[in-house]
Amino acid sequence: MSFIWFILIGIVSGFVAGKLMRGGGFGLVVNLIVGIIGGVLGGWLFGLIGITTAGIIGSLITSVVGAIFLLWIVGLLSRAVNR
Repeated sequence: MSFIWFILIGIVSGFVAGKLMRGGGFGLVVNLIVGIIGGVLGGWLFGLIGITTAGIIGSLITSVVGAIFLLWIVGLLSRAVNR
């Protein structure tokens, strides 16, 4: 059951991050991938600065922060390549 929650949180966090960063999502599959990678990245970033979260809301916040950071990095890289 926790794997299903992980996927659902990934979808939601990827969607939220897409809305906050670009004004629109990238589609269900890409939102899922961004959310899952964002969850891992957010957990790593939160661990570096000593923040711990618990529960579904904490996981969602961690995933959204990580997904936003991931989209920000991708945006920087895409602008650097397009120059």
